[in-house]
Amino acid sequence: MSGRGADGTLAGLRVLVVEDEMLIALLIEDVLVEMGCVVVGPVSGLEEALRLARDVAIPISIAFLDVTIRGGLVFPVADALMARNVPFVLASGYGAWALPEHLRALPRLSKPFSRPDLEAQVRALAARVGTDG
Repeated sequence: MSGRGADGTLAGLRVLVVEDEMLIALLIEDVLVEMGCVVVGPVSGLEEALRLARDVAIPISIAFLDVTIRGGLVFPVADALMARNVPFVLASGYGAWALPEHLRALPRLSKPFSRPDLEAQVRALAARVGTDG
């Protein structure tokens, strides 16, 4: 489902994008598509994100989660993805102190982040697909 192409792309990697700032979501989507990923979303609301995260019929390889989205904090989505062994990165302008203790050691992107930072996180998460469970 997530093989690395000969050109270094992440062909077919399905990435759930949960981000409520439309411009940021579009930029993330552009980067992911250029990397060969398939974008699930982007999703801007908590209810829809939680539905996708819980639905095992929807294949998700990795996820990008903005911590604060419409409808609240993304922590229930993170928990649902953890239950499915789906690696994810949390994006926030706040430090680890703002996260529940069980999420503090997980990958994070500090907002604002750069394109190279996003690409590095996607590649690091992709390397974990299929190895956490």
